[in-house]
Amino acid sequence: MKKILERSFMLGLERITFDPSIMAGQACIRGMRIPVSLVVNLVAHGKPIEEILEEYPDLEAEDIRQSLLYAAWLTQERVYIFKSA
Repeated sequence: MKKILERSFMLGLERITFDPSIMAGQACIRGMRIPVSLVVNLVAHGKPIEEILEEYPDLEAEDIRQSLLYAAWLTQERVYIFKSA
């Protein structure tokens, strides 16, 4: 978990926070009880950003942007080629 936290800051994702006492430590927005997974799910299901911001007035457009960047970082594919003996 500490490595994920350090990497999120290195990637400029300072709005993505992890706190074991908030939402069982899952990635949240700025220490609030709004998980990144919720934001990404809303966007993935076609909810316009303007509507998300209306429904969650504590969120800012930058929170949504960083949530998507964090999700993209988590899903990076890495291919490792091993030589067979």
